[in-house]
Amino acid sequence: MSALPQAAVVAPTPVDSPNRRLRVVEEPSRRRRPKLIYGIVALVGALSIGTAQMALSILTTQSSYELSTLAQESRELTWHKQILFDDVAGLSSPQYLAANASALGMVINESPSYLRLSDGALLGAGQVSLGASSVDAIGRAAVPNALITDTPLVTAPGATIEGAPVEPEVVVTDGGVSNTPPPLTDGLPTPSTH
Repeated sequence: MSALPQAAVVAPTPVDSPNRRLRVVEEPSRRRRPKLIYGIVALVGALSIGTAQMALSILTTQSSYELSTLAQESRELTWHKQILFDDVAGLSSPQYLAANASALGMVINESPSYLRLSDGALLGAGQVSLGASSVDAIGRAAVPNALITDTPLVTAPGATIEGAPVEPEVVVTDGGVSNTPPPLTDGLPTPSTH
């Protein structure tokens, strides 16, 4: 067949492997107990969390009491504001102003006069009132005002709307007939009938 020489196949040489020694496996170590420091840290942490929760609860409760107190003060201030508003309304009422004017000696004129500001003209009779008024501002009014019942007058501190009335002066002219109707004291005047 062919004349080629066949090469000889050489087998690999075995390499010496290191000597393996067998040894005994050591017994597994026992599980160690947790150290004392870990327990103390856990206990202190739990106590601090509990203390923080209690402190927050106390602060929240304290805030609730403060809010309740402030709400109560707000209600009381609102009541005082309403009382003062009623006092101002009573003091600025026409009855109180008329009573103070009457205590100063002012009377209601039966024929009022007016001054027109545009040209300075006087409209009306232009006569002085005769000193008597059909309205008794200090005496008992036809419609009492509860806001000023016991409030002393500014011009006469001893008098109030309901008490210590000032007697009105009646000017008599024309033979005993007054020029004004009788003053209203307790409502509308009515004739007495039998």
